[in-house]
Amino acid sequence: MRQKLEAAFSPARLEVVNESDAHAGHAGSPGTGESHFRVAIAAETFAGMSRIERHRAIHAALGPAIMGRIHALALQVEG
Repeated sequence: MRQKLEAAFSPARLEVVNESDAHAGHAGSPGTGESHFRVAIAAETFAGMSRIERHRAIHAALGPAIMGRIHALALQVEG
């Protein structure tokens, strides 16, 4: 996840936190330990984008392989 976001956005700040342990056993958790993530990212690419556009750009950068494996992705995006 980190590598894809760095390659796509060259962020000035990037934090990727795996919060899956806090959600173990709840519906939607596949039990892999990689289902819930929090991402804080700041990049010039996001300047002028709406919140929806920013989220769509991140989802596209991560791609269907990663997005299809996770249950929850909390995003804090700054331009």
